[in-house]
Amino acid sequence: MKIAVEGCMHGDLDIVYQTIQHLEKLQDIKVDLLLCCGDFQAIRNERDMQSLNVPHKFKEMKSFWKYYSGQEVAPIPTIFIGGNHEASNYMWELYYGGWAAPNIFFLGCAGVVKFGNIRIGGLSGIYNARHYRQGHDERPPYNQDTIRSVYHVREYDVHKLMQVTEPIDIFLSHDWPLGITDCGNWQQLVRFKPHFEEEIQAGTLGNRAAAELLEKLKPPYWFSAHLHCKFAALVDHGKDGQKTKFLALDKCLPQRRFLQILEIESDSGPFEIQYDEEWLAITRKFNSIFPLTKANANFRDTTPDIQECREFVRSKLEARGAKPFEFAQTAPAFDPNQSRSMGSSRGDECLRNPQTESFLQLLELPYLLDQGNAVTAANAYHRPSPSIQRDTEEIPIDDIDETED
Repeated sequence: MKIAVEGCMHGDLDIVYQTIQHLEKLQDIKVDLLLCCGDFQAIRNERDMQSLNVPHKFKEMKSFWKYYSGQEVAPIPTIFIGGNHEASNYMWELYYGGWAAPNIFFLGCAGVVKFGNIRIGGLSGIYNARHYRQGHDERPPYNQDTIRSVYHVREYDVHKLMQVTEPIDIFLSHDWPLGITDCGNWQQLVRFKPHFEEEIQAGTLGNRAAAELLEKLKPPYWFSAHLHCKFAALVDHGKDGQKTKFLALDKCLPQRRFLQILEIESDSGPFEIQYDEEWLAITRKFNSIFPLTKANANFRDTTPDIQECREFVRSKLEARGAKPFEFAQTAPAFDPNQSRSMGSSRGDECLRNPQTESFLQLLELPYLLDQGNAVTAANAYHRPSPSIQRDTEEIPIDDIDETED
């Protein structure tokens, strides 16, 4: 199986797909899957800009809306995780994962899926110790604080991933696992990124939760982005002989190393994205303690045994199959022929995505994402856009690199 891995997308789907197609012709190959390591920017319309945390000058529609509307279709099955520059309102609709557009699948805040016989896991967002042990209390409309905290990794999602016992082949995170630079040529890295050296020497560069997952899951491959550079490392997990090949890639810009094609052993195709039985069982098991306020989940209220949930999920998947529910639009797509996307969904509502509703019905779980404040896309209405404040906390999407405090 040939897999293309891309760093930060920043909405440039057209360019990435064109680059892959060029390499396919040049090398006479066929890429089976594209993986994107965050900052995907699935912006459907101008309303979604209200939930995107970037400086105002970078608020561009880019090209995702074409794939969402059906004007274009992704030529390669695509799986992505979230980063720190996302349409957070749309990502929340798909908290459990789902099709962001036809042939483009979001792994959710945390998730595991199968592509053929390859298991792919991922953790969206970036690490921030201040919010790690809080619940998911942010809802649109986001203020200047919640628009930044909404994409911070939460212990609840990491805890679910820590319950995975079956082998993961590939794992995706946006920011790098803490300490990963010790396993690669960090001296060469700081020649290109000298401002990383202080954090590397202090042992603070990276995501502490991702490091715990790396040690627990030990996947053969781990891909990341976020820091706008290419960096490779080899993690030796010790006496069991397991190793993880780590690769971080750049953002999609000319003359930047943002894409790499790898060949991974797998069964013969055809391949398709499917639900993962173990992950659905974990989701069902821990949904009862889903923390929807600032308070963290009470993990003492659950037992680690998921066998009963596993048998339940198996019977469900045997009955309907493991293919994810069909893509559904919940907001109108951007129209470049209009000065403003008239009829776009309100930026201050939690829309219920039919995929998420069907997914929860499959697992016989309640819908909790709106806490009783749901509306449907049909009765959402248009409001004037609020003013957008500049925010310089995160790594900008231009070529100036800063680290988050």
